[in-house]
Amino acid sequence: MLETQAELQKLLEQAEQSRRALLTIIEDQKLAQEEIKQLNKTLEERVNQRTAQLKASNEELESFAYSISHDLRAPLRAIDGYSRILEQDYAKVLDVEGIRLLNIVRSSTKSLDRLITDLLSLSRAGRSELKLDDVEMNSIVESIYQELTTPEIQEKTKFTVHDLPMGYGDPTLIRHIWMNLISNAIKYSLPKEHPTIEIFGESDSEKCTYTIKDNGVGFNPDFKNKLFGLFQRLHKASDFEGTGVGLAIVHRIVIRHNGEVWGDGKTDVGAEFSFTLPKRSETNE
Repeated sequence: MLETQAELQKLLEQAEQSRRALLTIIEDQKLAQEEIKQLNKTLEERVNQRTAQLKASNEELESFAYSISHDLRAPLRAIDGYSRILEQDYAKVLDVEGIRLLNIVRSSTKSLDRLITDLLSLSRAGRSELKLDDVEMNSIVESIYQELTTPEIQEKTKFTVHDLPMGYGDPTLIRHIWMNLISNAIKYSLPKEHPTIEIFGESDSEKCTYTIKDNGVGFNPDFKNKLFGLFQRLHKASDFEGTGVGLAIVHRIVIRHNGEVWGDGKTDVGAEFSFTLPKRSETNE
């Protein structure tokens, strides 16, 4: 009897020890969960704080770039105006070298003006409020091509536009996308004997995809990851005019519309650029 009681007491003590150990484990788990919860909260606060700081920095940088670009316009116009006066009224008293230097000044002024214009467009693409509406892509594409080309270029170029799905976005910004893509296709395909530009699109339940393809000088596909970077140029400035801002504008506008944009090409074969726009229902969400 005594042995049974002693054994029972021993079992009760072991059970109590197990209960205390279990309570300790449970308490430790609660503390661990609370620590994880607190860490997650702290991490989330830090991420939100850092995101807010980055957003503020980007907005400040864009505002600074807009201000600087805008303020540069006045002195640039003065330089252009005075150099034009020199060219018109004093060309007879300038020697060959003087005229050459004056032409450099005027050419540089025009290049800087194009750069400022593109930088302001890039800033507006990120700052302006989106005014979403249906966009008739075919009419935009056709009007831009007519605007950018002369009758001689039109006669030389085979320009094909297939039926494009109706887009949904900010009509002004969408026009900027096509303006940059079409002007690039014209510029880089003109050196070919028979320039060809083709524009087509497709849609599914979620998005519309638009593509422009040309048979121009193309580019090295190893560098296609640099296509949409600011001031990135895959061709020499002496070969083709440009500021290196156009595709950055395209990228920013497409991203603001929750779309995607990409490009591919081969040297001396041509280039192909595509972008997507979510359909109305998805864009509104």
